[in-house]
Amino acid sequence: MVKSETEAGYGFNKQKKKNRFRRYLQRDWQLYVLMVLPMLFILVFKFLPYSGLSIAFKDYKVAKGYAGSSWVGFSIFHKVFGKRDFGQALTNTLLLNILDLVFGFPMPIILALILNEIKNRYFKSIMQTLLYLPHFLSWVIIGGIGYSMFSVSSGVVNVLIKNAGHSPVPFLQENTWWLISYVLIGVWQSMGWGTIIYLAAITGVNSELYEAARVDGAGRLKQCIHVTLPCIRSTIVTLLIMNLGKLMGGSFERVFALANAKATQYTTTIPVLVYRWGIESGKFSEATALGLFQSVIGLALVVAADLIAKRLGEDGLI
Repeated sequence: MVKSETEAGYGFNKQKKKNRFRRYLQRDWQLYVLMVLPMLFILVFKFLPYSGLSIAFKDYKVAKGYAGSSWVGFSIFHKVFGKRDFGQALTNTLLLNILDLVFGFPMPIILALILNEIKNRYFKSIMQTLLYLPHFLSWVIIGGIGYSMFSVSSGVVNVLIKNAGHSPVPFLQENTWWLISYVLIGVWQSMGWGTIIYLAAITGVNSELYEAARVDGAGRLKQCIHVTLPCIRSTIVTLLIMNLGKLMGGSFERVFALANAKATQYTTTIPVLVYRWGIESGKFSEATALGLFQSVIGLALVVAADLIAKRLGEDGLI
């Protein structure tokens, strides 16, 4: 039986793709070998744990295991949503992340624009290194630095305030001041690292646009507003969409490192609650259900933000 032209063409294209893949594999086999470990990491720590999400729909008992625990459907979610801690954690998580988005998201953009205007390469390199450094410090170290700087009795800042004749400020020992300190410390820790992407995007801006702006009489500020920002708009929108997906997330390490017994109004967040229920209390079903709820809402926010961005004429993320 003679094969049709479509079948013959499909077989030829399939063989061509196989030969092409074999050629790439022979040429770049070292790169594929290097890729094995990251792929194994993603498989083991990102995909295999998905099987544990079934705990959110079971009355999970460690002694009975996955198979022995009884299936209860969505009753665990009803139980979680009915807890008083859940409402407080949800409110605090949204509050802290919205404040981070409002104050933390623009700072890397502003910082990148400032660094781009520095012409002295040596000074610029030193400033970039100093600004990137906090990103590589763990929150345990940052928390220790924070308490050393802002402690009421012995903190460096309050010692200077007292020497100036004023009363010490409870930066980390009073709820409102703790919230302000939490946001500012987070901005300080992340703004330097966030500038890397924006500086890379700025380097791709066509220099002829700046020359045309200078010919039209635009100064440096107007060049930033009318040339640089429009050219990196797609990068800003992409990162904004990704940050919107974190509104229901938050950093457990950051809250835990800055928490204390005197300021407790804003320290109960969803990641902290997952830790308390899962690790401290052994309520694995409730902790898994809360984590799953957090992830689903985060995914929904990313998809919604992407759709809105596309409606407004941007490329979007997905």
